[in-house]
Amino acid sequence: MALEYRAWQEGDDLELIQLWGGPESATSEQFRGSFRPPAEEPWNRCITVVDQGVPVAAGCVYGAALHPDRLWCYIEVAADHRRAGVGSTLLTMLQHEAAASPSGITALRSKVTPGTTGSAFAQATGFGALQRSRLVVIGPGALAAPALDDAAGPQLEEAATGSVELTRALAAFYESVHVWDRAELSLGRAQLLFLGDASGAGGAIVLRDRPKADGGAIATFAVSYTQARTDDPADVLLGYDTSLPPAEQQAAVATMIAMLVHQYPIQLEVDDAMEALVAVVEPLLATGAAQLAGPETLVVATA
Repeated sequence: MALEYRAWQEGDDLELIQLWGGPESATSEQFRGSFRPPAEEPWNRCITVVDQGVPVAAGCVYGAALHPDRLWCYIEVAADHRRAGVGSTLLTMLQHEAAASPSGITALRSKVTPGTTGSAFAQATGFGALQRSRLVVIGPGALAAPALDDAAGPQLEEAATGSVELTRALAAFYESVHVWDRAELSLGRAQLLFLGDASGAGGAIVLRDRPKADGGAIATFAVSYTQARTDDPADVLLGYDTSLPPAEQQAAVATMIAMLVHQYPIQLEVDDAMEALVAVVEPLLATGAAQLAGPETLVVATA
């Protein structure tokens, strides 16, 4: 009996998860939450594959306001239906849907974990790697804390998460390190996504090149998303002023990390595009002062 390809319906997720079992990676788990009935605002299209009344596979494509030049795409097929053209057929159908999207955007992107079936499928269907991301845990005392006792030199200070100055620094950093997948991050959106109450931001500190009263600008900042201090690594977003010379970027990042890990570990998401952060973290990984918290993630895309 031929397979049926139809629009996603409420309840498909319950049947599919029973058949699929647990997700093969964190990216798969994240994308599974993206399946929903087709909608126009925000735009998405999800297709379910049914075999004799039982859902066995699904695919979705949807827009991303923050990164507008590509659409997100995800496909998952039950193990006993793989290598039968189901995934490829779904991809062709999703590409057809994308061509009719209101934005006119047809390029697709996804996230995969190397070594998984999702990664193999992406490679086989022409998706190329755009970016690598890693979760890195840096242990206590990994870098010696510098002395910041010069009243005219660099200054470390707490910052309100509602600070316009901090929001502006975060937005500028985010856009700068996402030139590989252009971002449109207004101050309002930056506040909402990264610093507002709903983001889970628990506090922030900034490092200035000199006192604020003397015109000191934010060289680097750190936002914690861990509400209570424990022995577990605090989840931290670390950014910096990418307009500084590379050596100054790296020095500021190293100083901030040293202060953060003086007593407790932290966890950072490190994209290869964050060059100053990578330059500081790589030697720590090499010496064991930092460790990967899990498999790396690749953002892959069509041409």
